[in-house]
Amino acid sequence: MAIRDVRQGKRNEQGIAAAVEILKQSFGERFQTGQAFREQHAHTTTYLPSQLPDGVVFVETSEDVKEVVRTCAAHKVPVIAFGTGSSLEGQVNATHGGISIDFSRMNKVLRLSPEDLDVTVEPGITREELNVHLRDTGLFFPIDPGANASIGGMTATRASGTNAVRYGTMKDNVLALTVVTAEGEEIHVGTRARKSSAGYDLTRLYVGSEGTLGIITSVTLRLQGIPEKIGGGVCAFETIEAACNAVIMTIQMGIPVARIELLDAMQIRACNAYSNLEYPEKPTLFLEFHGTEETVSLQSAQFAEIAAEFGGDEFVWTANAEERAKLWKTRHNAYWAGRALAPSLNGFSTDVCVPISRLAECVAETQADIAAEGLLAPIVGHAGDGNFHVLVMFDDKDPQSVAKVEAFTHRLGERALAMDGTCTGEHGVGQGKLGLMAQESGPALALMQAVKKSLDPGNIFNPGKIWHQED
Repeated sequence: MAIRDVRQGKRNEQGIAAAVEILKQSFGERFQTGQAFREQHAHTTTYLPSQLPDGVVFVETSEDVKEVVRTCAAHKVPVIAFGTGSSLEGQVNATHGGISIDFSRMNKVLRLSPEDLDVTVEPGITREELNVHLRDTGLFFPIDPGANASIGGMTATRASGTNAVRYGTMKDNVLALTVVTAEGEEIHVGTRARKSSAGYDLTRLYVGSEGTLGIITSVTLRLQGIPEKIGGGVCAFETIEAACNAVIMTIQMGIPVARIELLDAMQIRACNAYSNLEYPEKPTLFLEFHGTEETVSLQSAQFAEIAAEFGGDEFVWTANAEERAKLWKTRHNAYWAGRALAPSLNGFSTDVCVPISRLAECVAETQADIAAEGLLAPIVGHAGDGNFHVLVMFDDKDPQSVAKVEAFTHRLGERALAMDGTCTGEHGVGQGKLGLMAQESGPALALMQAVKKSLDPGNIFNPGKIWHQED
C-alpha cells in the first residue's frame, strides 16, 4: 500500500465535456458538477488522496443507469458506482476522471419472499435499512461489515464482517444480480434457486469485482431466521497464541459460534478508555452464539471448558439483549477507540487473512514488527476465519512517518501471502492494495485482465483499480 499507487490516469477531456453536457440535459438537477458534490463522491476513509469525478448523477431507476452508461460508453468516459463511500482502499476514486453514479435514491426492497428466505433489493439500500424492513418477518440479513454500507457496495467488494464465521460472506449470500454491461444493456445473472449447474457462475464473477466489470442494479439475497436465543460473552487470555488456539479448538469441535472476535491488549486498552470499561488489558475474545435457549447455554459451556484448557479467564456471557448490544457496540467502536489513543495522528486501517492455523503466528509476527518500528497500532480480528485488521496511527504530514507505515503494511501483506493467505480478507484491493496483486495472483492476474477486457473493452468501469493500468 503506497501513495505512489494512487496514479492519475489519462483523461479524455473532449469525451468528458461532451458527456457532462448530455447528462446535464438528461438529468437536470439530478446531475451535479459542484466541487462539494464531487469531493463527497471521491472521499476515502483512509489517507489515500482523493481523485474527484467530473460529475455526479443521482439515479433513481435502472433505466437511468443504462442511460448514463450508454452516454459514457459512447464518449469513452469512466463510470464509478457510489454507494455510501465507506470503502477503505480508494475504490470510489475517479483515477481517469469521469462520472460517479450515486445509488442513494435506488434504495427500495423490490420483492420479499419470507417462505423462500430471500429478498431482492436495489443496490442503494443499506444493510441497516434492509434489516429494519425485515424486522417484522422474523428474518434478517446477517452480513455485518461494521459500517452501514450499501448492499450494492457490499456486493461489489465481497464484504463480510463479524458474522462471517457462521453465515459466510457476500459471495455466499448473493443468489442473483442484475447488471448493466458496457453496452448499456441490463443482464440477469443467477437465479433464486439454491443451486444450479447451468453454465458459468457469473454471479460470483461480479461479486467482488469492485465495479470494474459492470454496474449492479439489483441484488437477490439469502436471508436467515432470527435466532430464538442469542448469547454473547467475553474471555481474556494471557497470550495471543492461547486465544487463537482456543478459537481453533472451538472451530474443530464443530461448535456453531456465530461471532468470534479477537482484540489484542492494546485494542482492549483503547476500548476501555473510549467506552469507560474495565476489561483486563490482555488478548480477549468476544463471542456470540445463536440458537435455542438450550443450545446457546450448551455452546457457551463448551467454550468455557475450551477457554479454561488454554488458560483463559472466566468466560462471562449473557443472553440479555441490552448487555449484548453494549458488548458489540464496543467491538464496532474499535476503530474510533483506536484513533482516540492518539487524536493528533491520522489512522490507517488495513487487513489480511490467513488460514486460522497460522493466525497466532501471523498476529505475533505483526506485533513484533509493530514494536520494532515503534508504531502505535492496535489489532482486532475476525478470529473464526483468520482475518484481522491493524489500525496504524501516523503523521500524514511527515514523509518519514508515511514511508514507515507504507513499508509496514506492505510487509504485512507479504507476510500473509507467505502463510498461504491473502493481502485482503474484506477491504478489497481498490488502489491501496494493488501493489500486492501480482504477487498474490501470479499468472492468474493476466486472466483477470483478459476478463476485464472482454466485458469492458472500452475500460470505462472504474479504471485504475485492482491492478496498475499499464500492467
